[in-house]
Amino acid sequence: MTSSIWHKEPNIIEINSLNSNTLGQNLGIEFTEVGSDFLVATMPVDERTKQPFGLLHGGASVALAETLGSVASLLVVNSDVFIGVGVEINANHIKAVLSGKVKGVCSPLNISGKNHVWDIKIYNDANELTCVSRFTCTIIPKSKFVNA
Repeated sequence: MTSSIWHKEPNIIEINSLNSNTLGQNLGIEFTEVGSDFLVATMPVDERTKQPFGLLHGGASVALAETLGSVASLLVVNSDVFIGVGVEINANHIKAVLSGKVKGVCSPLNISGKNHVWDIKIYNDANELTCVSRFTCTIIPKSKFVNA
């Protein structure tokens, strides 16, 4: 049996339901795969995610990365009690994307304790690396911000 980092067995339908009425839904982000230690989502490169010159907007790539990292942190903890909130993100944009979809792959650098650090790599349709991001998420009691 392969060990997993997730608190409970992830369900891709339930994970996608987290996007309902959020920035992720508005950008067309869709979670597509969950491995034992990684999470994958795609995002279209279209009028919602492009900048005025027709390229994928760097902010859209960052939104994909933060969405992946935040959801990954939520899946690692007991989500009945805790949530993760982003405290820092950086991104290096490596290659322009004009069309198609991008795919983000999120894997942990550190998921022990109160701060989770995630590595997110974003690829174009040709599987070429287009962006690398590191995201830090702090784990807090859900009751602090959400009516439990």
